[in-house]
Amino acid sequence: MSRADILPTTEAKSLRYHFYTGAFSPEHTRPPSTIHLVELAPELFSSASGHAGGFLAKDWFRPSVESLGAFSFDLHRKLADEHGGKEKWLYSPTTSLDYSLASKDNPTGGRGDDWLRHGTSRAQAAPAEAEGTTKTVKHAPTWLRREPGDRVEVISGPDTTAQLDPRRLCDFLLQESLDRGVRLHHPASVTNVSTDVRGELAGVRIVDEKLGIETDLPCTRIIIAAGVWSEKVFRGLFRHSKLRMPVGSLAGHSLVLRSPRWKGVEGDECHAIYTTHGEGFAPEIYARLGGDIFIGGVNSSDLPVPEVPGKAEVYGREIARLKKTTKALLGSTEADGGSDDSDLEIVRQALCFRPVTPRGTPIISRVPDEHLGVAMATRPGAEGGVYVATGHGPWGISMALGTGVVLAELAQGRPLSVDISALGLFDE
Repeated sequence: MSRADILPTTEAKSLRYHFYTGAFSPEHTRPPSTIHLVELAPELFSSASGHAGGFLAKDWFRPSVESLGAFSFDLHRKLADEHGGKEKWLYSPTTSLDYSLASKDNPTGGRGDDWLRHGTSRAQAAPAEAEGTTKTVKHAPTWLRREPGDRVEVISGPDTTAQLDPRRLCDFLLQESLDRGVRLHHPASVTNVSTDVRGELAGVRIVDEKLGIETDLPCTRIIIAAGVWSEKVFRGLFRHSKLRMPVGSLAGHSLVLRSPRWKGVEGDECHAIYTTHGEGFAPEIYARLGGDIFIGGVNSSDLPVPEVPGKAEVYGREIARLKKTTKALLGSTEADGGSDDSDLEIVRQALCFRPVTPRGTPIISRVPDEHLGVAMATRPGAEGGVYVATGHGPWGISMALGTGVVLAELAQGRPLSVDISALGLFDE
């Protein structure tokens, strides 16, 4: 067996990344069968990869990641065009709106990074409009419950924002990868790494968690893309390393709803609505193709992270806050023949954990050999290395494809499509 690329991961990012990267081109890499995906979670895509909102933006990012954000947004659109994304994972260009009640001003006053640090609206990251150019909408989406004197304004159009169902996208990318020959070990874990006579990374041991069977594989490159669990995966593999990855967690509760009042979406264009109307948080509402509506925005950096990704038990108090806000924003009125939540069906309620960094931007980097621990090194250049991609915060789905391309280029020693010099393990 030829040397393999091993991707120990407790989340789905590596599954998203390693398709649609050009990584399978014969002139750049070994056969796809030498790529092994290792996933410990009992269920695939059971945290943010499957339960996130699926919102995509092209130009809502700070300077250090703006080129990556735009690059990834264009890849999402291209992938959807070429593979039927509208039908397969509900990809849709989206008009993004700000909804303000007449009696309430936006109390957040922040931008971009505040969403990560203080739980305010992601809409604060949207590009500032030139004075006088904000467009007030007379006819908001029919599913939004309006109040006298409220205001709905466009903050981004369908050329720069879109959305999709993240679970469906991940399912598609995984199947494409498997069809090309990539190998999936699930549920499984990598228990240790081994070196050759030169002290360089040369192999890993994979354990099948169901059967208890151990398999030793040759390996010179490892990619860790395990979300909030990336630090835990790294420490498990490199036990003598003193490196601690600066990755924390931002937990988020959400609901997916359906109602017979909603006749899908208006044409082929979906809407994303951001507002400060709610139980002390900033709701984010995404109307998806097919008629479902996602509502989230109840975020916390204090909730304990499970040892292994899975269906985390939701917190009743947080779900109650979402339900109360859902009644106010999406509930029926007497004119509709009902009141409040009489016709709202909860399709899913979920809690997921998104990886964040203190600086508010992701880590996409090769780990320097000196941080792998004593008596551990890797082959130089594209022949070896340990790589990490994590810390994308609320933009994991949005930046996933672009991150995958750049990560593949980095691991293969190719020129990078975008500048990631400010996204290393350590602050510059």
